[in-house]
Amino acid sequence: MNNKRRSGYIIGGIIVLLGIFLITTYNGLVKKEELVKLQWNEVQNSYQRRIDFIPNVVNVVKGQANFEQTTLQQLAEARAKASAVTVSGSDLTAENFKQQSAAQDGLAAATNRLLITVEKYPELQGAAAFKGLQTQLEGTERRIKIARKDFNVAIADYNSSVRSFPTKIVAGIFGFKAREGFQSDAGADRSVEIKF
Repeated sequence: MNNKRRSGYIIGGIIVLLGIFLITTYNGLVKKEELVKLQWNEVQNSYQRRIDFIPNVVNVVKGQANFEQTTLQQLAEARAKASAVTVSGSDLTAENFKQQSAAQDGLAAATNRLLITVEKYPELQGAAAFKGLQTQLEGTERRIKIARKDFNVAIADYNSSVRSFPTKIVAGIFGFKAREGFQSDAGADRSVEIKF
């Protein structure tokens, strides 16, 4: 009888330890997943700042110069595409993520084309309003870069947990899957040549 009781305590202790392990591991994965969602919201916030900011830049450029309409139209179209594609933290699938990243990258490229085209207009470059907006735009792009970096750090930490043993077992049981972060575009390792 004494051996049965001792075996029962040992089995009960193992079950309790296993339960504690499952609970703490699950809670740790949930915290890391929520951090990924929080960091994604920061990326979204930076994207929204860029989208909201573009009309101000366009209005200053329009007011200061008889500007090339095609550049402004391309910028407006890119902004409309970027505004139409938003991904919430709960919808953060690889396909949605890539779709929004492509739209935002298109907006960034159109904005860069605008800034490059502005180089042809010295009176616009000298305008205090444009200089201030250009500085704010650079700050916005820097915020996006930092938000993307922080998102990638959160993704790496989460993926490391999801893929490490023994956490991988708990992740598999409860459906936690590895996620994808930002990656550089093809050809990003080559410098961009700007021609006028």
